[in-house]
Amino acid sequence: MADVSPVVDRDRMLRAIDVASRARHRASPNPWVGVTLVQTDGSIAWGATQPPGGNHAEIEALESAEDTVGATVYTTLEPCSHHGRTGPCTEALIEAGVARVVVGIQDPDPKVAGAGIARLREAGIEVDLGVAGEEVEQQLRPYLHHRRTGRPWVVLKLAATLDGRVAAPDGSSQWITGPEARADAHRLRAESDAILVGAGTVRADDPSLTVRDWPPTELRIDPTGVRDPRRVVLGTAPEGAKVHPCLEFEGELPDLLDQLGSEGVVQLMVEGGPRVAHAFHHPRLVNEYVFYVAPALFAGSDAASLFAGAGAMSIEGVWRGRFESVQQLGADLRVTVLPGGADPSEG
Repeated sequence: MADVSPVVDRDRMLRAIDVASRARHRASPNPWVGVTLVQTDGSIAWGATQPPGGNHAEIEALESAEDTVGATVYTTLEPCSHHGRTGPCTEALIEAGVARVVVGIQDPDPKVAGAGIARLREAGIEVDLGVAGEEVEQQLRPYLHHRRTGRPWVVLKLAATLDGRVAAPDGSSQWITGPEARADAHRLRAESDAILVGAGTVRADDPSLTVRDWPPTELRIDPTGVRDPRRVVLGTAPEGAKVHPCLEFEGELPDLLDQLGSEGVVQLMVEGGPRVAHAFHHPRLVNEYVFYVAPALFAGSDAASLFAGAGAMSIEGVWRGRFESVQQLGADLRVTVLPGGADPSEG
């Protein structure tokens, strides 16, 4: 097999990462994985994780290729080596006669955790690990956090004016941001397995918590509509509210996160009001903050602020994070912030 330069390896893995992005909204609770398969004649096949119960990305790529003998497979995540809803991808790769497997990162799932790589090497397949690993880690953050901690990745979504206000003194808040920002928030819902609000929000707004404003048909799990996230209410939802059926929860939030994680919720989106936002932020339960900021001002202290509850008493106690991205959406901005430090999974 001809030597392949690190630059070529990286380029092919980046293409696998791009393919994986297409599975983001359908794969959970499985990881959204992408594969680039390069045949000996240079032709390329791709694969992405199918909905639960369907093919993993490696199988999709193998089935799309014309000749897999001697091929090189670039996969964003370590291939599985155990029987689940589908058979082991490692055995399929071995039977297909591939010569080399390039892996972005090792899978922390205890059922895999290096066993897939070991099995491939045992079968005489060359395995290289760590190509574009940082990019894969970023793409798979919610999955990796879930497998490492047993809890969902918590995304706190907030829409506010430029002066950090979320509702007028009379309680009205629709709409602070424009249609482009709202559609992007529904994309974020579609990436989440569950969405949480407080009972107060349900009583005030009667939200349906669907992904109705994010309609790309190519990413729909079935032809009847997009996948709506599971709905969670802190407290009791009024009878007849649009959020039904939902999980109504009263108790400690860490216990809720443990429960949802055990039930396969990989990402939880928190969309409640200022009190719910504070309830998650204050004990450091948030892994990612998404702010939709409108170029608007209430210009007064009587409008509701982003968080309701006790805050820092001095500048030394101010919470600090790090900006990850800023994107313009119509007239608004989406600002993504991660907790400070090297590991945002720590909250």
